[in-house]
Amino acid sequence: MGLTSQTQFELIPAIDLKAGQCVRLKQGRMDDATVYGNNAGEMAAHWQALGAKRLHVVDLDGAFAGKPANQQAIQAICEQMHIPVQLGGGLRDLKMIEGMLNLGIDRVILGSIAIADPKIVKEACKAFPHQVCVGIDAKGGKVAVHGWDDVTDVKAVDLAQQFEDDGVAAIIYTDIARDGMLSGPNIEETANLAKAVSIPVIVSGGVAAMDDVRACAQHVHDGICGAITGRAIYENTIDFAAAMQELG
Repeated sequence: MGLTSQTQFELIPAIDLKAGQCVRLKQGRMDDATVYGNNAGEMAAHWQALGAKRLHVVDLDGAFAGKPANQQAIQAICEQMHIPVQLGGGLRDLKMIEGMLNLGIDRVILGSIAIADPKIVKEACKAFPHQVCVGIDAKGGKVAVHGWDDVTDVKAVDLAQQFEDDGVAAIIYTDIARDGMLSGPNIEETANLAKAVSIPVIVSGGVAAMDDVRACAQHVHDGICGAITGRAIYENTIDFAAAMQELG
């Protein structure tokens, strides 16, 4: 069905946190990290100054530990921001979610817990309206959990449809095979997911060039409302400031 009224498309810079540093992983492998900075607050302020309208933050250590692990860096980011920040990684219950929202996070992203205990998503949406997103990470269309260590038999589309009536603000859909590889996003699979639900969908993984951003933006009427970019803006294969000007 998709969203016919969705016309705004966001390009969202990503900050991935590992031991307080800003890094990018290749295909989610913690042992294949490139460090781009030691000051998360400064990095966040940098993207904000270049025109970002939203920031995407992942607590990588938290994703593997099953509980938030980079609070100091997350707090430093929130103190710099006057734009909304969305955060994922290791959020497993309402208390953890509330703690992050109290730090100044605008939206939380629930990933592994969404498949392990879907009722948490429902409860969180009720407790924190418009502040809960679901992160669906997939390999070959099947959902992966626990920092991408485990690939399940659950189809990404089936999981997304479970949350149709819960009040989820957005679905962040990551193709693991593309993430951090600068190989181009899996637009076809993401668009198919977006058409299958009425929840706005954000593309993640593989956005490498401005043409990828434009290609994603052509699917706003299918329900794709944005794309997350990481390695591409850190390595200047996308000029972020120019991209933000073009998107308006």
